[in-house]
Amino acid sequence: MLTLTAGGALALTGCSDSGTTTTAVGEDRPTATRSPAARPTPTPTPRPKLKPGAKGEHVETLQRRLDQLGYAPGKADGRYGLTTQMAVWAFQKVNRLKVSGTVGREVWEALDRPAEPRPVSKHREPYRVDVDLRRQYLVVYKGGRPVLISHVSSGSGELFCSRDPGPGGSRCRYAVTSTGDFRTGRRASGWEVSPLGQLYNPVYFNGGIAFHGALDVPRYPASHGCVRLPMNVAEDFPDVVGTNVPVHLRRPR
Repeated sequence: MLTLTAGGALALTGCSDSGTTTTAVGEDRPTATRSPAARPTPTPTPRPKLKPGAKGEHVETLQRRLDQLGYAPGKADGRYGLTTQMAVWAFQKVNRLKVSGTVGREVWEALDRPAEPRPVSKHREPYRVDVDLRRQYLVVYKGGRPVLISHVSSGSGELFCSRDPGPGGSRCRYAVTSTGDFRTGRRASGWEVSPLGQLYNPVYFNGGIAFHGALDVPRYPASHGCVRLPMNVAEDFPDVVGTNVPVHLRRPR
């Protein structure tokens, strides 16, 4: 109901929260506003330190990230086994971190901002294999980009003797993986028996020297001269690396 008041103002009467309200003609009614409630800043979930033997969702997250970056940690099953450990070793080597297999703050941060592998040679063909013999890892490039990065174990440098095929009998030599530029050649599927042991899916690149899978691929050089690969890497390596692909082995600083 509208009522004329003294002074020419209109009084509005009716139902409201505060009873009768008077507003002069031409004035804007004040509007009540509410300040939005401040939202608390979410606390980041801390990423735990992981060691071989660990299990759970954080291990699976680690495995998926390593796989995304080309480090071949095996199946993302949430179990930190040897295959995942060797992928972590390779990642730590490429990122110039302490090689321990332990995934702590530095490794998690590096996984967020990973370093690119450094080419080992001035020869940088778009499709090639680089082997860093000093740090014991290899990188397969396709289209100039890394598609596979793996921990390896090359020649131990120790003296050994073996009986070679033919009339020559046994001979002794040092277990050395030579630096140089080569190309992939002959290969075999499955286990191949050589005078120095069994090689899984070998891909030869320098005479009798090959990339091959092995059941033991320690952190240190331990082979008779070949480049040992983790078994899961050797499973796919012949499909990833064809024949006549350049191979560069160096000992960079």
